[in-house]
Amino acid sequence: MQNFTFKSPTEIIFGRDAELQVAEKIRQYGGHRVFIVYGGGSVVKSGLLARVERCLTSSGLAFEVLGGVQPNPRLSFAREGVREALSCKADFILAIGGGSVIDTVKAIAHGVANPGTDIWDFWTGKTPLTKTMPFGSVLTIAAAGSETSDSAVLTNEELGKKAGLNSELNRPAIAFMNPELTFTLPKKQIACGICDIMMHTMERYFTPIKGNSFTDLVAEALIRNVIDNARIAIVNRKDYDAMSEIMWCGSISHNGVTELGRKKDFSVHKLGHELGGRFDVTHGASLTALWGSWARYVYEDDPERFARYAERIWGIDSGTAEERARAGIRKTEDFFREMDMPTNFTELGIGVQTEAVLEYLADMCTANGSNKIGCFHPIDKKAAIEIYRMANK
Repeated sequence: MQNFTFKSPTEIIFGRDAELQVAEKIRQYGGHRVFIVYGGGSVVKSGLLARVERCLTSSGLAFEVLGGVQPNPRLSFAREGVREALSCKADFILAIGGGSVIDTVKAIAHGVANPGTDIWDFWTGKTPLTKTMPFGSVLTIAAAGSETSDSAVLTNEELGKKAGLNSELNRPAIAFMNPELTFTLPKKQIACGICDIMMHTMERYFTPIKGNSFTDLVAEALIRNVIDNARIAIVNRKDYDAMSEIMWCGSISHNGVTELGRKKDFSVHKLGHELGGRFDVTHGASLTALWGSWARYVYEDDPERFARYAERIWGIDSGTAEERARAGIRKTEDFFREMDMPTNFTELGIGVQTEAVLEYLADMCTANGSNKIGCFHPIDKKAAIEIYRMANK
């Protein structure tokens, strides 16, 4: 087990009507002028936005509202949010939505705290992020885990580039998590969220670092729990217990617990980000479209690791390590299809791509071949092209 430092400062308010504590908690974090950010019209139609506004008003807190966050959150929108939050002198930024909204709020909070810096400079590493301001979320989708994570992504539309930023300053102060808020989600969004949660854990599970028994057991239990409850929730989206389990697993999958004592890989995420930047596809779907191809490309580096995964997650305990490894990969793809999720480019909806496009994606992913991604099997440009090629059907 490697040395590690772990901090997860986000205060969790979990359960029915959690969002009704929003004003009380924001006051505790010094908030008086709240800048609310949300995505599409669902939070308006459901009455959630109005409930939050009433809570703030009744507690004497001022607020401004900005809606319109899109999936694969846009840099231009976050820049607009920074300008408006500065204009209204906001001292707390609140997301109402899922990962894209929360990541946008992270960017806005960083921008407001650093008004002389363009936020894209933080995402490119041009400028180190050293300070932010208080922000939180009312979670409506169990998926990205952004409500407790140290990561955030932004898409630069001008460059067609989706980039991630990891920083402890990305961790929200508060997360209000009411599983009932997920009841009206379409089946597709629930499925994408379930697979994203699984992938956040699997990207930490497949690692070259050995000897992390407890961390392994936590990760394995989390994946099994998500699979079991996914099969309930996908049929009955109003099953409170199932959605509670999935929502909580979403936070734990991405707050760092399942990577303690080892490196995380996240090569599939980085490969998938390029699909999001180029084709604007749903994040969770980009991951499932690539994972099987990545796994088949790398599993021979450590077939025993994949065989353990096959046994602990899917109950596959016969055959050689390689046979079990390959069977575990197939079972994972079978589950993705059970969730009606894609396992290749055609199923993703982008069709078979030319070699030129595959090379472009690999260039974007590896900084024109100058970088390698991941640690389980470091992926260079040649490997990235081959993985994209394997999924290109």
